[in-house]
Amino acid sequence: MTDLTTLLEVGGPVAALGGGAAYARAKHPGVYWSTVGLPISTARLLSSYGSVMEACGLTVAPSRLRMLAVKATTRREVRPVPPRRGIIRPTSTGLRLRLRLAPGQEPADVAASAERLRHAWGVHAVYVTTVKPGVVELRLVGFDVLRQVRMPRKVDAGSLQVPVALREDAMPFIRDYRTVPHQLTLGATLSGKSMYLRHLMAGLAPQPVALVGIDCKRGVELAPFASRLSALATEPEQAAELLPVLVKEMEDRYDLIKARQGIAPDTPAEEITSDIWGLPESERPVPLVLFVDEVAELFLVATRKDEERRDEMVTQLIRLAQLGRAAGIYLEVCGQRFGAELGKGATMLRAQLTGRVCHRVNDEASAKMALGDIAPEAVTAACAIAPERPGLAVAGDTSGGWSRIRTPYLSLGDAAATCREYAHQVPDLPVLKPFQPQVTVPPVESPAPVIETRPATG
Repeated sequence: MTDLTTLLEVGGPVAALGGGAAYARAKHPGVYWSTVGLPISTARLLSSYGSVMEACGLTVAPSRLRMLAVKATTRREVRPVPPRRGIIRPTSTGLRLRLRLAPGQEPADVAASAERLRHAWGVHAVYVTTVKPGVVELRLVGFDVLRQVRMPRKVDAGSLQVPVALREDAMPFIRDYRTVPHQLTLGATLSGKSMYLRHLMAGLAPQPVALVGIDCKRGVELAPFASRLSALATEPEQAAELLPVLVKEMEDRYDLIKARQGIAPDTPAEEITSDIWGLPESERPVPLVLFVDEVAELFLVATRKDEERRDEMVTQLIRLAQLGRAAGIYLEVCGQRFGAELGKGATMLRAQLTGRVCHRVNDEASAKMALGDIAPEAVTAACAIAPERPGLAVAGDTSGGWSRIRTPYLSLGDAAATCREYAHQVPDLPVLKPFQPQVTVPPVESPAPVIETRPATG
């Protein structure tokens, strides 16, 4: 009876501790990793590093000097040598350590064994990146960071850089317009594409940049950010008037570059390799980001007259995509559907959009149009996105790299409030004044008069 009582006294706290750990793992994976997962995975890594590397085929035969030293000092068997391991650095989402590869090894050998390392050390995923020749970094992620997205507290982002989402390796996904000037973003209804757009708007609002929008859905997506926009077109007719102005602005910027650098005025713009960033800051035009929401609306036509207007708009978009980077004009093209059947110029426009972000789409053809020329496995990953995870997307560029990302939640009201807060950052561009949206300030309700009452006396 005494033993049973003691067992119950000990088992109660143990069961409660186990239940608390299970609850934390399901609801608060970050807390579980910091308290339970991190020590366990670190112990597994330290105790099994050599045997795991040997099982994964990541060891090499020891040098003759090592063999002679081991035989001279001990009687134990000379075992193969694993890559030299650096210091283990814990993070809030996993572990990091660097490996110095043995002679004859390459980073692809370690990357091919990432799945084996994941199971051996009990982590969610293992990612391999090259630091320098002969040195790779293993980034161990302890849990699914895309289930509950929490951006890092500190992100180093400079001019025209926006930390817009979190990658599956727990690193921030930064939209860098200087590196990837133009991007195509696709996503079906309720896929999270609008959330991605909100983060871009809120991230660019504090920066010295002109924001221009084309939203042919009557402005329902971009109108809430009107206080920070330098121009907004909400119908195809307005877009047909705005795009030639942007092309003219681009040509004027090329003339400015040619005048500054002493280039002949008759030199074609295609032959100029410099850009506005080579100009003095006092003469440099402000960068301009053009957001095109629901790009398919610009391609759809009903009459022959509309077809001529469509061809002109598509041609101007292609010119901006081909030549706009050097003039400091960047494109963010968004839509639910994008394919060659949209009409003439669709494929040519896509070829100029270096960055690709594909949320959940309704057909495989759209995923192929966005990612098919990057990697076939990226198309498969995009088609596997579940509707229960809005904001999840596959991001890549024409260099061939891709990764899964997810945008954290940002309400429309908060994004619009950020744009109103930085409304004073709207640059003075006279050519865009006719297209600048009229922002109506809501009337401020005066507080109700306070009637002072005194207690009755007597």
